[in-house]
Amino acid sequence: MRSALASATAGILLVLPLPAPARSAGPPPVAGSLTLSARAADPLGAELDRILAGSRLDGATVAVDVRDDAGTAVHQRGSGLRVMPASTQKLMTAAGALELLGPGHRFRTTVRADGGALYLHGQGDPTMTYARFDRLAAAVARAGTHRYARLVADDTWFDRVPLGLDWSWQDEPHAYSAPVSALTFAANDRFDTAAVEIRYRGVAGRRPVVAVWPPTGSVRVVNRAITRGPADTTAAVRARGSDTVTAVRAHGSGAVTVSGAVPAGRAGTALVSVPDPAATAADLFRAALRRHGVTIARRTTRGSSPGAARIVTAQASPPLREILPPLLKFSNNGIAELLVKAMSRAAFPERPGSWPTGLAAVTSALGRLGVDTRLLTMGDGSGLSRRNWVTARQLTTLLAVVRRRPWFPAFRAALPVAGDPDPLAGGTLRDRMRGTPAAGAVRAKTGTMTGVNALAGYVTDGAGRHLVFAVVVNNAVAGVADLIDRFAVALAVSGTRPDDQASAV
Repeated sequence: MRSALASATAGILLVLPLPAPARSAGPPPVAGSLTLSARAADPLGAELDRILAGSRLDGATVAVDVRDDAGTAVHQRGSGLRVMPASTQKLMTAAGALELLGPGHRFRTTVRADGGALYLHGQGDPTMTYARFDRLAAAVARAGTHRYARLVADDTWFDRVPLGLDWSWQDEPHAYSAPVSALTFAANDRFDTAAVEIRYRGVAGRRPVVAVWPPTGSVRVVNRAITRGPADTTAAVRARGSDTVTAVRAHGSGAVTVSGAVPAGRAGTALVSVPDPAATAADLFRAALRRHGVTIARRTTRGSSPGAARIVTAQASPPLREILPPLLKFSNNGIAELLVKAMSRAAFPERPGSWPTGLAAVTSALGRLGVDTRLLTMGDGSGLSRRNWVTARQLTTLLAVVRRRPWFPAFRAALPVAGDPDPLAGGTLRDRMRGTPAAGAVRAKTGTMTGVNALAGYVTDGAGRHLVFAVVVNNAVAGVADLIDRFAVALAVSGTRPDDQASAV
């Protein structure tokens, strides 16, 4: 095509320039984003945009909201979009529990007796370890009666819906998707509920030694693992490391198959869920009674405690403020779901605790705290459900408003600390952002599952500003936790000299 159009009209030559080639306008602005002109005068915003501009986020949904102490937006991108939060959902569950139950709330496990029967009644205590069942049984023995006709497992404080209605069926054998029951137990001091540890150790010339902890007959181990010698350098071993042992429970069954290989002398642990937490809890208690000289004549049954039954002994959990660190630092799904059903029972004392009424109680509590819940959907308390929908703005609002609540110190202390190698402090952030300005300056909840990476919490920047932030990425082709970490580091160094920022990020 010619660069000019010549036309003779009435003896005059008119030269009309063609329009310049149109430039690509790029993608339309994302709802909730600050303008480009504002970004030019905002080096932090420009850096955050640069971090999130790579091709790894092509096709993904990115929701970001950063606020300062006054609630002023520091940076936004898609802050009003509904996204799946993964385990950042636990921020809402924890805040709801602190508001509804209180930081001093304790779960109670009670033993009653009536007509020759012993009743073990649970209220969803996630801290019932092997040692605590032993102490409970010792108290029964001290009460004087050492023979009972039967043991009755009473799990009626909650309903008997054990799994989230839209949890993936393939997750059912895993500890992070363990069933929920009012009568439950914990495998360890991190309070992994309704799960057992499969402990193994390589023995030269033999199959590895495998044991179940806490010891229970509710799971049966099929040991197909092998002990590997130092000369074994097969491709599979090189690809997966020296310890390739896995433990998998068959669906709806107590059979756990242990396979893979482990070097001689090396030990490890794998967690698997149990199919029936109430039955396992009763089994642990019955074995503890036997150790303390109390016998049960007949098989354990399930039922509710009669109103006239006398209390033999009872045991209370640590207060909620001490249960929050395992919930948030280790992202404990079981604790989150037990809290939801406990909140249900607190809101509706006449009904067994359930997910529908518990989640409604949490949503109402969030609304009273000041969170706009119109775009909030809660499918569970842990974030495992893919029916959880939240906006980044809702997360930052929650993080801001809870700072005014009297229980905030317990909430903040329970959050993982970036880069702190102590698991009891760093939690799920212990190996992230180490050696950066964000280490120790970021306290935040992680969120990770297939198709989701998220981080939401607090950061103190280089100028001393206290910021709240939420970054949620859905549907990226691969994990982008490292990009989110760079985002958090950029927040931590904001307000410092430009050369310091460049070297940190």
